[in-house]
Amino acid sequence: MAKRVEYSRDAAKALMRMDRASSRRIRAKIDQLAGHPDALANNVKALRGGKGLMRLRVGDWRVIYTEDLVVLSVLKVAPRGKAYE
Repeated sequence: MAKRVEYSRDAAKALMRMDRASSRRIRAKIDQLAGHPDALANNVKALRGGKGLMRLRVGDWRVIYTEDLVVLSVLKVAPRGKAYE
């Protein structure tokens, strides 16, 4: 069963501002992560500092998210250098 994906306001704005091809590619990877998390195992990493934050790597972009049994919450979508600020 696929998890429901929720985007924060900042993540949704970032996806709307970037070019259409990148946005579509990132959304496809997020949907793939929600449905089949094992397929992207080498691109997913737990972030240090607790709080259950995870990182998905999509090329030069980083998706910061949290997840529970039902919901995958996308908190931030940013280029590699600015994602961890």
